[in-house]
Amino acid sequence: MSYEPVTRDLPQKNEPEISETPQRDLTITERGPADAEMTRVLKTRPVSMASDPSSGAITFWRHDPLHDVVRPMADHVIMAFPAEPVRFERRDGKTFVNGMTRPATVTVVPAGSSSRWDIYQPLSVVQLYLPLTTLKRVAHEAGAGTPDDLVERTAHPDPITSRLLLSAADALEGSAALDALFRHQLTDLLATRLLAAHTGSPATFRPIMGGLSPRVLGRAIERLRSDSDADVSLASLASDAGLSRFHFCRAFKESTGLSPHAWLRQHRLEQAMNMLRDTDVSVVSVATALGYSSQTAFAAAFRKLTGETPSDWRRRMR
Repeated sequence: MSYEPVTRDLPQKNEPEISETPQRDLTITERGPADAEMTRVLKTRPVSMASDPSSGAITFWRHDPLHDVVRPMADHVIMAFPAEPVRFERRDGKTFVNGMTRPATVTVVPAGSSSRWDIYQPLSVVQLYLPLTTLKRVAHEAGAGTPDDLVERTAHPDPITSRLLLSAADALEGSAALDALFRHQLTDLLATRLLAAHTGSPATFRPIMGGLSPRVLGRAIERLRSDSDADVSLASLASDAGLSRFHFCRAFKESTGLSPHAWLRQHRLEQAMNMLRDTDVSVVSVATALGYSSQTAFAAAFRKLTGETPSDWRRRMR
């Protein structure tokens, strides 16, 4: 059985039953926030959510079947599906799409678009709410010019974007500094990917040449090592280096072989190992000292990187 969505034009007579508001007829100031509209349509709250004014919001939902019109939103909405295929239909007054959600596909709902959705089973979905200003900023920083509008996609095969967005679900709780830095990097990377693959005219990007100077790199590493979470936002690191977020991330990786988030994660892991091996402080105290929201979140992150729980690792190393 094929899961590819089937798209066809709707007869003109079907248009009025889809939406009372024609597509893209509202000004930006009249469009509602994506999180509020999704909460209204899905009739529940997200399982988890993290947002930042400079980047957007990432949410993870589990919702029941739905049959409703999604009204125009102020943000672009990008969706990826972590698990089960679910049958859906989408109508926007001009086209009708009948298909299945599945991993390695994405759905793109451009800001201002409106359509009728019928989803026939419970569904898990990770969503990115991307402000227009974020997409324009990334395009400007990357030298891609003024971005075209995003193209509406429905269960569109794109394993790269899907994998990137699904990885965000792991950063909705845990260490505040690590998660925020990861989300900032990931949002910019997703925006870059959308510009390259999901606009009317795919963007091209200037190659990044060279890394950070030793002085600038040293200052960035000093801030990453700081105990203050306020010092490790991507915006502050880039501003201190005199670069855009886009160029700072690429120059930092050119210099160190790691992204800022990966470098900080490795540094925190080394701190955790030192504390577990050389002191008798409890695992929960180590988690608190490193900024994790709970012992469980710390243990999950530690095991993901080492293959062992903190307690098992400590026993083995002593």
